[in-house]
Amino acid sequence: MFGIFGSINSPFSVLSPGRYTGAQGQGLIVLVSNLVKLMIVLAGVYAFFNIIMAGWGFLTAGSEPKNIARAWEKIWQSVLGLVIIAASFLIAWAIGYIVFGPTNAYILFRPRIWGP
Repeated sequence: MFGIFGSINSPFSVLSPGRYTGAQGQGLIVLVSNLVKLMIVLAGVYAFFNIIMAGWGFLTAGSEPKNIARAWEKIWQSVLGLVIIAASFLIAWAIGYIVFGPTNAYILFRPRIWGP
């Protein structure tokens, strides 16, 4: 299936040699996997910032019902966004299962915690 795209080498092997090794043509899969992870992290940071701003709006609303309602809407929308972010892991796994089969379903879903 990946012969359609031609020979795609992993761009990450230049940045960190030895970490991203695999069969020829795995570069696109690693790139998409890392982009999905980056989008999830950015969405989580945005949701966190949005909850902080909604909390500030709630605290400064005073006794105005419109401002309180607007702050609650923002909080609930942020919580819904976090639920969608969490569900995106399952969606990525389902796409991996459909496209790559049951043995390689984890290709897009490889969470790693980097540390010292």
